[in-house]
Amino acid sequence: MAKFRGTAVWESRLLGILAAALGLFGIAAVYGASSIWAVQEGGAGSEFALRQLQGVLVGVVVLLVFSRVDYHYWRRFAWPLLLVVAVALLVLLLPFTHAIAPERNGARRWIEAGIRIQPSEAAKFVVVVWTAMLAAKKGDGIRHLKKGVLPFLVVLVPIVGLVVLEPDLSTGVTIMAVAGTILFVAGARIGHFLLLGLIALPLLWQQIVSVQYRIARLTGFLSFGGDQAEVSWQVKQSMVGIGAGQLFGVGFGEGMQKLGYLPYAYADFIFSTIGEEWGFVGVTILLTLFAIFLVLGFRIAREAPDPFGTYVATGLTAMLGLAVVLHVGVNMNLVPATGISLPFLSFGRSGLVVTFLATGVLLNIARQGREAPLR
Repeated sequence: MAKFRGTAVWESRLLGILAAALGLFGIAAVYGASSIWAVQEGGAGSEFALRQLQGVLVGVVVLLVFSRVDYHYWRRFAWPLLLVVAVALLVLLLPFTHAIAPERNGARRWIEAGIRIQPSEAAKFVVVVWTAMLAAKKGDGIRHLKKGVLPFLVVLVPIVGLVVLEPDLSTGVTIMAVAGTILFVAGARIGHFLLLGLIALPLLWQQIVSVQYRIARLTGFLSFGGDQAEVSWQVKQSMVGIGAGQLFGVGFGEGMQKLGYLPYAYADFIFSTIGEEWGFVGVTILLTLFAIFLVLGFRIAREAPDPFGTYVATGLTAMLGLAVVLHVGVNMNLVPATGISLPFLSFGRSGLVVTFLATGVLLNIARQGREAPLR
């Protein structure tokens, strides 16, 4: 046990170092992907990178603070936090709130009242905390459908529904997937997941076919290589960029796909930009860093001092891991196109701060795990 605790100290320190390294690399990646585009739009070449730097600085402060805050406090405030998130998500949909929740690119996802906040990013974190709280409270009761799993759905379905109505189907599905991961670790039966999955599939399909751009993304993915639709074009340009990088990349800031070929090269397709400018070696190093981060996160979950800590650490690690898989998958045409950002790297300060917050909570769980009494 003493040996493990010594190892755990280094693991938690390594997790913090990885978060800082990925955040710094994200600033460089955003600058490389956005500088020319920012100048073309009449701004400074460093505009997006400086805004990303602001997000990283705030995120690091949040990490340091919440790595010292007892993670059990999150359990106490799970319900109030969920209520706040629900209200924020509802504000986005009200017809008289356009002044603070304007429509951008066909969606209302941000509250702009002095600062710009994306409630769905906070919702992912809060749902992890709330699901972990209730799962720990139910204990073995989680194995029952009526009294175990269904109460979660009564609360989660409306939350996810608000996210989907923004519209943001990919984030809604991600929230449900992360919550499902926590329930699975808590002991929910696979049969219940299969039953609920069969019920959810028609609803998911209806959401896809009812919106033109969603069905376009699906058909573009299935007919990749022959379809010239916009969504298929974006993914093709992403693949072109990754292929152009070859072994060592074309050089920092020298990528061509960001010059009008690849939209949102600094956000939704930043992995492609990194592949083009840093090459196979660069993306291999990047994915290795993410893999180490996720392994450390799940080790922290395994060694947490109580079930609540295990479920929170599992959920937060799964939240970040699923985002990495989906982002890389879209950029390499392994999954249909979605708007999932790459943790620590994609431009977007709300997501960046939430990612650092999740890391800080993981560090606190690791700290309490190694300080737990000997058993």
